[in-house]
Amino acid sequence: MNDFYLVWKNLTRKPLRLFLTLFATFIAFMIYGTITAFQAAFDSGVELSADDRLVSVNKINFTQPLPISYVNRVRAVDGVEAVTQMNWFGGYYQDPRQQLIMMAVDAETFLDVYDQVVLSDAERDVWIKDRQGLIAGEAVAKQYGWKVGDRIPVNSNIFSQNDGRTSWDFVVDGIYKGKNAQDDTNSVYFHYKYFDETRSFGKDYVGWMGIRTENPELNEKVIKEIDDMFANTPFETETVPEKVFNKGFIEQIGNIRLILTSVVFAAFFIILVIVGNSMVLAIRERTGEIAVMKTLGFQSGRIFRMVLSESMLLALIGGGLGLGMSTLLVGGISQSMPQLPTLIMKQEIVIKALCFMVGMGLLTGIIPAMNALRLNIITAFSRQ
Repeated sequence: MNDFYLVWKNLTRKPLRLFLTLFATFIAFMIYGTITAFQAAFDSGVELSADDRLVSVNKINFTQPLPISYVNRVRAVDGVEAVTQMNWFGGYYQDPRQQLIMMAVDAETFLDVYDQVVLSDAERDVWIKDRQGLIAGEAVAKQYGWKVGDRIPVNSNIFSQNDGRTSWDFVVDGIYKGKNAQDDTNSVYFHYKYFDETRSFGKDYVGWMGIRTENPELNEKVIKEIDDMFANTPFETETVPEKVFNKGFIEQIGNIRLILTSVVFAAFFIILVIVGNSMVLAIRERTGEIAVMKTLGFQSGRIFRMVLSESMLLALIGGGLGLGMSTLLVGGISQSMPQLPTLIMKQEIVIKALCFMVGMGLLTGIIPAMNALRLNIITAFSRQ
């Protein structure tokens, strides 16, 4: 009879309590894995931002425009490799509730600055030449069933055409992929020239500029030169690294990281109390058995390790099952809801979860194990 057999028999002696404790641990790690995957997806917009990319907006407010003439002036700044203009369109497809992340861009320079937008050479050539063409990310194309060659009408809840219509006609020239697994493919891009020629107001103005520098080390110099160039003008600029811009944009909808972390912390705290209490009760019930084992020659250290192993095994089984279910949920959600950021169960999440399982096993088992270690045989028998 080895120690593992004894640990397993002690763990399974009360099936109902074992099931309830495993279920609580299962839920905790299922929540942890799923929420952490969501958190990683939201953070990916910041983490995947290019170090050599800047964003320049109106200093007053992101919603205020900039003259299109600024684009060529920024292009002439030393250290700037490429610059492109972008304008929010406020589009929706068929139903106003089906909002699109849609922007008017200069096709050639846009692809030079934002190289995470991956098109085939054929799609790239067609889109650049097609005035009414647009490119859609894989996620948004899957959501609406768009295919290359489809003609689609898209409305805007901000802009209107010269003739008063709010609908623009487009041709899907390409469906782009992301360079990385978690690159956002929920956006749609079309030609700025087509947009600027047909809109009824705001001509020759852009929303913001995307800038690629020759080297990330030149970022501070380029930022200063751009903002100094337009200082004391009616349209002053604020230029920041893309990471800073994306982080600030995400924080506008709330501190998502704090919210998700609070949910995970609350789940783990409750589970620690439940599992810890269960382990204390289980060892207290076996006081007499532990005394008999010590009488038969079991060393205190060996009993300590067995009790701690029982707690560790409980955490690893429940946590492993919960993490497995979380992986299935993450995959299912990502497939069924392409409009959400791409969810991936990263290796770092799994490693952290395993560390939490070990930590939970230690925290919930250390007190019962210490009680078993210090248990006096005579005192134990006197309690029976």
